[in-house]
Amino acid sequence: MKAEGRNAVLELLKTDKNIDKILMEKNPQGSLKAIFAEARKRDVKVQFVDKKVLDKQSLSGRHQGAIAFTSDFKYSSLDDIISSGSGFVVICDGIEDVHNLGSIIRVAECAGADGVIIPANNSASVTEAVIRISAGAANHIKVAKVNSVNRAVDELEKQGFWLYALEADGTDIYEADLTGKIAIVVGGEDSGVRRLTREKCDFTLSIPLKGKVNSLNASVALGIAVYEAVRKRK
Repeated sequence: MKAEGRNAVLELLKTDKNIDKILMEKNPQGSLKAIFAEARKRDVKVQFVDKKVLDKQSLSGRHQGAIAFTSDFKYSSLDDIISSGSGFVVICDGIEDVHNLGSIIRVAECAGADGVIIPANNSASVTEAVIRISAGAANHIKVAKVNSVNRAVDELEKQGFWLYALEADGTDIYEADLTGKIAIVVGGEDSGVRRLTREKCDFTLSIPLKGKVNSLNASVALGIAVYEAVRKRK
């Protein structure tokens, strides 16, 4: 697996994950120097190459002068997330777009969530693109890939979590409690939260819309929701 871009590589270096090597553009400047210094601290091999070598290795075309090579992304278990602390979880119910998943992971990590749960099927996985889009946040937050979101919901409820589905026809989110142990469920870009998953949730919440467009991007909606939870939980 590759981590591309200055932020993604630097954030990867701040973790304890195994890094095989880093390809870096010759004569590093600015934040590339910081990456090189961090790599030396960790004794990670850095190979200086021409830009055309990085262009050839890059999947995104936006390597910004640095590509790190590491082992495949290591997922956490559901139990790892449940036992990790504050009782604040994000569930993706069929997010298939890598840009949305990367953005969701980034905002969840920034908001201090314990972890993100994604389904094994009909969902984007954590790839190089997702890590880059998350600006490296995927290296700092637990992500669990589960065979069944509904079974994960059942387990969370057994552990005392309140489940909140984000949908268009729910209760105004600004009237919700959102304290205690909570999991916020965000659905797919077109389908939303699936019917059975929604029925298993304790509440359905909506973000009030004042303009002429009647929906928000999944990652934007999730961002609003988790930071409303942060505000309520202070």
